[in-house]
Amino acid sequence: MEKVVMVGAGNSTAVQEFTLEGFPAVQHLGKVLFLLHLLAYLASVTGNSLIFTIIWADRRLHTPMYFFLSIFSFGECGFISTVIPKLLTIFLSGRQTISFAACFTQAFAFLFLGATIFFLMAVMSLDRYLAICKPLHYPTIMSPRTCILLVTACFSLGFLLMVIPVIKLSQLSFCGPSVIPHFFCDFGPLAKLSCYKTRATEMLFFIFAFFILFASLFVTVIAYSNIVVTIVHLPSAKERKKAFSTCSSHLAVLCLMYSSCVFIYLRPKQMISLDSNREAALVNTVVTPLLNPVIYTLRNKQVHQALRDALSRVKLQK
Repeated sequence: MEKVVMVGAGNSTAVQEFTLEGFPAVQHLGKVLFLLHLLAYLASVTGNSLIFTIIWADRRLHTPMYFFLSIFSFGECGFISTVIPKLLTIFLSGRQTISFAACFTQAFAFLFLGATIFFLMAVMSLDRYLAICKPLHYPTIMSPRTCILLVTACFSLGFLLMVIPVIKLSQLSFCGPSVIPHFFCDFGPLAKLSCYKTRATEMLFFIFAFFILFASLFVTVIAYSNIVVTIVHLPSAKERKKAFSTCSSHLAVLCLMYSSCVFIYLRPKQMISLDSNREAALVNTVVTPLLNPVIYTLRNKQVHQALRDALSRVKLQK
């Protein structure tokens, strides 16, 4: 049964700010953790920004695949920037408080950009399916107009599906305790701090999260299943090896992101552990964004060439 806290007007004060507990077991390692997370954050932002800049600067990369990759990298920069700067502040200064408005703004930005990234991954998988399995129809289907519409749909769906439950949760009463047992303002920990029943709001969020994860996963699985079948029938062993190596890199990122999000948001309540949630969230907010620039460009000769050309132009200008 849910615990209901009845708030009397004379003896309760609404919460004005929250305290982010972070990682209490390792608080004594604040400066070390600050340095590690700062390096990971800078590497991730630099890598994703470099991908975005190179793609938009080099006309040879103005294709649907690289267009989607550039938007994905842009989204990743925003996604990690909603969480990591505040976490760095906690590690460095020990300042764990966050205002009510800032907390819900962070929660919405994190969930909105996270949902958008999952939709973008589904679109990227669909793009690869069309390029590999329907090469003759690909230029017609993936026109510039279609690409822009797909990206707009990803951001619009992410916004609409996350803004409703976050607004509903923010309209509930919060009268204490005000300690969030997490390193950022996430939906679940916030819902547990409300004075009143949040079952309807939590169920709405669960339905939307389920739709986002499994709709994007369904498209991705179908797309890659067809890609694998097509690759198997390629006549050249060299082509098959190259295609499989590229797909395996992309699938590694997908597995990390989907498994961590399913672990955090779609588990039954009796299986939820705050410590394991924090660790899974770290994978999502630190590890995966750090790996993405490497994985998505590691075997990409076109991006390598564009980067070499850009460095050559910089040297000539000096």
